[in-house]
Amino acid sequence: MHIVILDGKASNPGDLTWDALRNFGDLTVYAQTLQDDVVLRAAEAEVLITNKVCFNADLFSQLPCLRYIGILATGYNNVDIAAAERCGVTVTNVPGYSSDSVAQLTFAHILNLTFSVAVHTNSVRDGDWCRNDMFCYWLTPLTELAGLTLGLVGFGAIARKVAAIAEAFGMNVIAYTPRLAVGSEPLPNVRAVTLETLLTTSDIVSLHCPLTDENRELINAGRLAKMKPTSLLINTARGMLVNEPDLANALTSGKIAGAGLDVLASEPPQHDCPLIGLKNCFITPHIAWGTLAARQRLLQVAVDNLAAFLNGEQKNVVTKKIVR
Repeated sequence: MHIVILDGKASNPGDLTWDALRNFGDLTVYAQTLQDDVVLRAAEAEVLITNKVCFNADLFSQLPCLRYIGILATGYNNVDIAAAERCGVTVTNVPGYSSDSVAQLTFAHILNLTFSVAVHTNSVRDGDWCRNDMFCYWLTPLTELAGLTLGLVGFGAIARKVAAIAEAFGMNVIAYTPRLAVGSEPLPNVRAVTLETLLTTSDIVSLHCPLTDENRELINAGRLAKMKPTSLLINTARGMLVNEPDLANALTSGKIAGAGLDVLASEPPQHDCPLIGLKNCFITPHIAWGTLAARQRLLQVAVDNLAAFLNGEQKNVVTKKIVR
């Protein structure tokens, strides 16, 4: 069996091993693959492993040997699932592997914004403390989390972990998702509310939902206008949940106080991305999932998914059951 990994560098830049996949057959690993090179590199592959390479109906038609695609991620919007089903290709994903890590970075952004950690670190590095005549100083208001309201948009595994951390800080937690009945308590001390209530009452709004056609640019000018001028926006989910020019305008005009983002609409971003360079917008390069522990789990589940497929079993399959 011929197995091809199309973009292995992101998941494994060299600190992990692909040996477990080699046990299933002949393995070829590419660090990155441009869309135009997919057919050339995958023409004879029965199994493809990828993170972000896109597959549409036309591409499937050019890969007659393909039986299986293993997505090295939780999201699988880069694959036309209906086209995969029509072509008899099984697609799997890896849910839940990075929940702890993403929750951790969510609070890294929250803590940075509420205590201006980066701002004060740079100030000390520039010698400001050495020149100060006081034993302490601060350049921005410092905000205590206890008693603040955290609004979670989406309430899956990651949001639930974020809620638990927030509770430990003494925060009030509310959540919105269409699946939650308004007024219900999906977890103790977490109350389900409407999206409008969440936006108008939260001190911090944190996005934890998958990207769908329905929620693309969920956060736009109209919804940002509903938020408090002192509020913060955190996005560790998907960049296209946010209209970036609208967010840039809200940040520069003072409609909201700050943002912490780990994802952008285009990755890597263009140099003219309106959010890059704003003093109250802190951006990390899609690193929430990248801890060693999370990536070890990712690869292990990917191996388990493929082993299950080869044994005729279903594990983390996102396509319907296929008989080829």
